[in-house]
Amino acid sequence: MAEDAGGYIKHHLTNLTFGKHPEDGWGFAENADEIAAMKFWAINVDSMFWSLALGVLFCTVFRIVAKRATSGVPKGTQNAVEMIVDFIDDTTSSIFQHRNTLIAPMALTIFVWVFLMNLMDLVPVDWIPKAAELSGIPYMKVVASTDPNITLGMAFAVFLLIIFFSIKEKGLGGFLKELLCHPFPWYLAPVNLILEGVTLIAKPVSLGLRLFGNLYAGEMIFILIALMYGGILIGVFGGVLQWAWAVFHVLIITLQAFIFAVLTVVYMAQAHDVEEDH
Repeated sequence: MAEDAGGYIKHHLTNLTFGKHPEDGWGFAENADEIAAMKFWAINVDSMFWSLALGVLFCTVFRIVAKRATSGVPKGTQNAVEMIVDFIDDTTSSIFQHRNTLIAPMALTIFVWVFLMNLMDLVPVDWIPKAAELSGIPYMKVVASTDPNITLGMAFAVFLLIIFFSIKEKGLGGFLKELLCHPFPWYLAPVNLILEGVTLIAKPVSLGLRLFGNLYAGEMIFILIALMYGGILIGVFGGVLQWAWAVFHVLIITLQAFIFAVLTVVYMAQAHDVEEDH
């Protein structure tokens, strides 16, 4: 039973990976050892597919609603979209006090996109992987935010924007001055560079790992609960636990999407601050 449980968990936490085999050329990995052998020359196809598909879904729905929007009291999907837009706009305005038309749309995109990726965690853990297996696809992870490549990739994009806007608003000299002359006097520049460099790099790392860790833990709990479906009594108990955790997890997936969006706005505001208090 332990071996079956271990294999079940391992299967559900393994990505469908395409990459370069050391000896056989390019192709899909059939097990974890082949994935490890591919090293850098690999891509998690399932994570890329679901993240891009949900991104397209977000853009499509919001575009349709925008084109069909009417004046007066909004109803249905338009009401939901307007509530989300107003909420993110108010949140962004309260944090970001500078002029940049990119920030609010970016915050909206991050919030909805991450929320949709997190929302896939509420799909029963066996449905899509089993359907994929019946179609000849060995692995299928549907929660892209449980893949550190996705979360850290998004965080790295935010990091590049931090660097870009810091240099754009403060100039290269001002940006370097922040790194070399704070928090101690300029003659301790090496120490300042280490401290400020660690702080700068910690932003994207913590941003990506926070989202990954919370969603990975939530997915693991769903998988462990799914292992309880054996007998009638324990299966009923597992169903109750599954429902209770799903209800609680709605808060987690929403909160993690909000945190990712808000921290991005905070980091953008810091990048635009020409004179900061250190």
